[in-house]
Amino acid sequence: MIADLPELRGARLILRRPIPQDVETRLALGRHREIVEAYGRTFGPNTTFTRGEAEAAIRFIEQQNCAWVIDAGSFVGHVRLHSIDWQDKRAALAIGIDDHAYLGKGYGTEAIRLVLEYAFGRGLHRVSLRVLSSNFRAIACYRKCGFVEEGREREAAFVGGAWQDDIIMGLLDREFSPF
Repeated sequence: MIADLPELRGARLILRRPIPQDVETRLALGRHREIVEAYGRTFGPNTTFTRGEAEAAIRFIEQQNCAWVIDAGSFVGHVRLHSIDWQDKRAALAIGIDDHAYLGKGYGTEAIRLVLEYAFGRGLHRVSLRVLSSNFRAIACYRKCGFVEEGREREAAFVGGAWQDDIIMGLLDREFSPF
């Protein structure tokens, strides 16, 4: 989407491109069950988060055209726009807070609002997302940012031995209220 993706600054965080130190920070964060399950994944209790996995996580962000590290003094997660369609002026949003200490404190909301302001400021009309129906924290954050539920894919994800619905949410440019 953007060759020179800008740094976006909020009150408590900066959205920026990855730097080498992010691998070390991501490695130190390891895995947290609540976060992994919010992504629709599971892991064994005796598995460790490896350097290779940390490198792959940061490389994934680097390889995206429109993705930022969420920096609140150091790496705490990432946010990105994907599936961008300039014909229909729409994109999908994905966010992950990988540092458990930053969950439920408004950092996701601040990061999302910065990305939405950026997206709508560049002419997008619509941003959508998918979220597991069990991810109540994320759903509350998305609603706080103005997203509304538009649909549901029943039993679309098999997580932890049980089926869960995927909720589809969307936000139009005229509905967005920045900070």
